[in-house]
Amino acid sequence: MRRTVSPDVGDADLNEEVYTMRAAVGDKIVIRGHRVGDADRDAVILAVEGPDGGPPYRVRWSDDGHEGVFFPGEDAIVEHYPVG
Repeated sequence: MRRTVSPDVGDADLNEEVYTMRAAVGDKIVIRGHRVGDADRDAVILAVEGPDGGPPYRVRWSDDGHEGVFFPGEDAIVEHYPVG
């Protein structure tokens, strides 16, 4: 398992890094609890609807089985799992 957010160079300012999430089907998105006592929330990626592995993602949330389209915020990380 590997956790990443891929750095890309922004074309507006070459000295500034822009972080773009990249994921694949089967990866997991994790959102850590924001306050003490809050549970983490995670979802399995069912489909990648953006270009080059970028968002939005169709996901299934593990806590309630709800499926939907998800646009991750800065608090989300991707756990990559090897295929096979």
